[in-house]
Amino acid sequence: MGLILFLIIGGLIGWLAGVILGKDVPGGIIGNIVAGVVGAWIGGNLFGAWGPSVGGMAIFPALLGAIIFIAILSLILKAIRK
Repeated sequence: MGLILFLIIGGLIGWLAGVILGKDVPGGIIGNIVAGVVGAWIGGNLFGAWGPSVGGMAIFPALLGAIIFIAILSLILKAIRK
């Protein structure tokens, strides 16, 4: 049950980060989940675990990490398309 909650929260964080940046995450729902989970990992390593935690994921660092991940991913995809 914990893994399912972790994936749902990761998907919501990935979606929210995409909305904040105004960028679509490639891959739809799976892309949002990956962006949220990778963002949680990045945010946890860069900012630590502070703020509210849901499903084993600190919300604010995960959101900041997902924003960083999506921004870098969009720059890489933009460079590849050129």
